[in-house]
Amino acid sequence: MSWDRFVVLHTRVEADLAKALQRGHGLGLSEYRALGELAQVSGGELRMQELAEALGLNQSSVTRLVARLEQAGLTRRALCEGDRRGVYSVITDAGRVRLAEAIPTYERSLDLALEQAGDDPLLSPLVAAVRGS
Repeated sequence: MSWDRFVVLHTRVEADLAKALQRGHGLGLSEYRALGELAQVSGGELRMQELAEALGLNQSSVTRLVARLEQAGLTRRALCEGDRRGVYSVITDAGRVRLAEAIPTYERSLDLALEQAGDDPLLSPLVAAVRGS
């Protein structure tokens, strides 16, 4: 039963985050998370497989995701110097700017979504646990 409640909480929060990011910044939630992962690593680049693992996506999903980010100019692909078969996704300056603009929206939307979910007596213990209170 607790797992089912967690799934409900997760689904509600993710839907709110996705709407806010799409409406405010033209980013899907996975796109936002990909930019965040890339921005955190040295050189702003990850192998496609590393990015897939970090996001919990399969290879074909991350390939489509990166293609959308590239088309928007937020990332670019680079070949691995030592292994020409290896392909990296690299965050661009425009990607860093879009991420920086989207972070406050994400954080506000997360706070609001958790606040609203906390009003549900079945979810409030989970919200408290997530917030660490």
